Amino acid sequence: MPDSRTTDAIVARYSGLARAALAGGTPHEGESGDSCFGAAAYQAEDQVPEAALRASLGCGNPLAVADLRPGETVLDLGSGGGLDVLLSARRIGPTGIAYGLDASDDMLALARANAAQAGADNVRFLRGHIDDIPLPAASVDVVISNCVINLATDKARVLAEAFRVLRPGGRFGVSDIIAEPGLDPDERAAAEQRIGCAASTLTAQEYRRELHAAGFTAITITPTADTGDGLHAAIVQAAKASGELVR
Repeated sequence: MPDSRTTDAIVARYSGLARAALAGGTPHEGESGDSCFGAAAYQAEDQVPEAALRASLGCGNPLAVADLRPGETVLDLGSGGGLDVLLSARRIGPTGIAYGLDASDDMLALARANAAQAGADNVRFLRGHIDDIPLPAASVDVVISNCVINLATDKARVLAEAFRVLRPGGRFGVSDIIAEPGLDPDERAAAEQRIGCAASTLTAQEYRRELHAAGFTAITITPTADTGDGLHAAIVQAAKASGELVR
């Protein structure tokens, strides 16, 4: 069962960061352990609310590999201040829908304010946990996430939920943190605490195994940056086979 105390602590931490962003602060700058890379991966993006950029606490840019298409439905797991949702909404156009799911009321308030400022009419923000997605089976085309799945205490359940909500032929593309195999447990825990966005990490082999167990195919895991001490940012991609039955 998921550790509710760990989950509550994570939600409380990110709620505080959202309140800082709403107040005009930049929560990931100068605060050790609050973010992996922040908005660094989005420097080329424009016309995004400044508060969304300030509140970016990710470890990459999943949209760089998501290959979003007009009219698609996208779900961002752990959407935070809404940056990836707003960028997705642009790519899928007015006939698509971009959902953001977050457990923090403060993050949801920040995301909705950013969406209003951006004039994004094709976004929907939902309150909930990524291991219990409040959407029907086979209802989205693409699942994205940015440095959030590593925070989940039950990653197998998160990936099973992502598989459930994807339509046959749907795509999974996330930025996350992975660990090198064979790390000393104490050193690994210290590195995860230093990085801040990793409460517990999987190795690439473990991630692949969990994705396969959930039903995914076409799995690729590509390290993108060395965060030090045996941890790496990575892009994780997978697919739900087009002939897969809806579960």
